[in-house]
Amino acid sequence: MLQTIVLGESDPSFALSSYSGDKADFAAIRSELDTLPFLSEARLVIVEQADPFVTKFRANLEKYVEKPATAGVLVLDVKSWPATTKLAKLVPETATIVCKAPPVYKLSAWCVEWAQKGHGKKLPANAANLLVELVGAQMGLLDSELEKLATYAGDKPAITLEDVDTLVGRSRSANVFKIMDAVADGKPKEALTILSELFEEGEAPLGILGALGAQLRRLGSAARLHKLGTPLEDAMDRAGIAKWPQARDSTRKQMKHLGWSRLDKLFDWLVEADQGMKGGSPLPEKLLLERFIVRLARERVG
Repeated sequence: MLQTIVLGESDPSFALSSYSGDKADFAAIRSELDTLPFLSEARLVIVEQADPFVTKFRANLEKYVEKPATAGVLVLDVKSWPATTKLAKLVPETATIVCKAPPVYKLSAWCVEWAQKGHGKKLPANAANLLVELVGAQMGLLDSELEKLATYAGDKPAITLEDVDTLVGRSRSANVFKIMDAVADGKPKEALTILSELFEEGEAPLGILGALGAQLRRLGSAARLHKLGTPLEDAMDRAGIAKWPQARDSTRKQMKHLGWSRLDKLFDWLVEADQGMKGGSPLPEKLLLERFIVRLARERVG
């Protein structure tokens, strides 16, 4: 959005520079801002994760705000911007943009709106709900997935529930399938190794929990129906578990490993993990997810 406002239709490769806040030097930034842009009306200079940059060069920035460059626009991407500091008071209120994510329960509506506004595609509410469930509450990741989905949809005016399931759900389901296989084998170390690999690939803990949750809810539903007397195959059908043999065999193995006691607690454990990762626990999201996986994968007692 800022890039469009500052550079318009100009090629950003000629007029956009980005620096890391922990390595940037003010002199280099100032020189960049004073350099006349090429094939553009202005130059845009962004300092990402700029908190250490602001701390180190606060005095320089205070002087800069009083007499800014005429050729360039400086953007400081910070996590903290106390209004009581001299620098914050010098910066005009209209030049301060506060980026605050909407509450989780509004993210589906945000996805619907942004799919249309940002990517030119309609997104039905059920598809938006599934997307949030699979990806989690990270708006950057949601936008990234929406961009992929819009490209995947091609000339179609809308992104469908099937598109979300195919492009987002299947890829995540493959990883969840591996974790659940390790759970069914009673191998917490193996399950945690797969989880660690997903973290290294940039997957968000809430997104992984969302994909795991979808599978575990189906598993819990099938178990409850079967416990009430429904034949297992029928219970799995009604719970929405895929009919291909490997999926059915894995479900039986997972149910046998977990046992009735843990199967009865799955829904409560999912709610507990979800709420904890959304601010209900002081523990890091990754640790909460790891503890949840261990709880599922450890050998049954009794």
